[in-house]
Amino acid sequence: MNKHEHDTEETRVALVAGASRGLGLLIARELGERGHRIVICARDGDELDSAADLLRESGIDVTTQVCDVADREAVRAMVERVETGVGPIHTLVTVAGVIHVGPLDSVTEDDFTEAVDVMLWGPVHLALAVLPYLRERGTGHIGTVTSIGGMVSVPHLLPYSTAKFGAVGFSQGLSAELAGTGVTATTIVPGLMRTGGHLHALFSGQQTQEYAWFATSGSLPLISMDAERAASKMVDAVLAGKPTVILSPLAKIGARVHGLAPATTVRAMSLAARLLPAAPAAGDKTETVPGHVADRRADSPLLEKLITLGQRSAQRFNETRSTRS
Repeated sequence: MNKHEHDTEETRVALVAGASRGLGLLIARELGERGHRIVICARDGDELDSAADLLRESGIDVTTQVCDVADREAVRAMVERVETGVGPIHTLVTVAGVIHVGPLDSVTEDDFTEAVDVMLWGPVHLALAVLPYLRERGTGHIGTVTSIGGMVSVPHLLPYSTAKFGAVGFSQGLSAELAGTGVTATTIVPGLMRTGGHLHALFSGQQTQEYAWFATSGSLPLISMDAERAASKMVDAVLAGKPTVILSPLAKIGARVHGLAPATTVRAMSLAARLLPAAPAAGDKTETVPGHVADRRADSPLLEKLITLGQRSAQRFNETRSTRS
């Protein structure tokens, strides 16, 4: 019998990448409340410390690791530190992401590179780093947070969708490859959620208009999902070893329609693109700004009312830290 088969939930370690704020923080909290020892990693050490304080206030045993998931060697070193210094990793959930919102004419190849490095190579680096340990023990779970944007490409989010499509393919293929090993891989496909992440997203083109539609979509209850409920369902699916979980009614509808009639969804997205802010005129220079800057520039009482729930989520889930400089 494998020496780790008698490990209890209380002794198992969960590594959550991209957990300094938003959805990653909520997933870490959910796993911690279920008895796991938590390791959270992200690029920003100050945000990690703030997130760790929030988790400890809930009585959760948490360790922080500063790590850029796009850096393969840094990921390998981090996983080794966790295995030797904290304990055997039983669950890995990768949430790390970057969102760049704007028309194609306002994004660059560097934007695509960053998106792929973080949201495709990140899950690959992490999974390949932890797999030798999980396979040796014959047990464990890997969850990769992708997006409905990785199944139906969304206009004005092309770098994001490009990377997420790759993450969906990797995670689904990983699940098939691991069949029978005792290790499971779950592809998590959320729709819009009220995480407050609009304050950290990047906006180009007509920045304030892009911010307005994106922040509103991620705040209204009829369109977006409560992030805490989403995190709970994600953790349920990962610990149960489900191959795929799709969250929110709109995401489920979108995935099903695209599976049955992909040309129809592409046409629908083409129509949606025409309703979004136009690209800047040829030759016009536009800067890229984070959401908290676009929010100040918008200075719209109506917009603030529409995104009230999103702003409250940002306050609760550590999204407002380091956004006011």
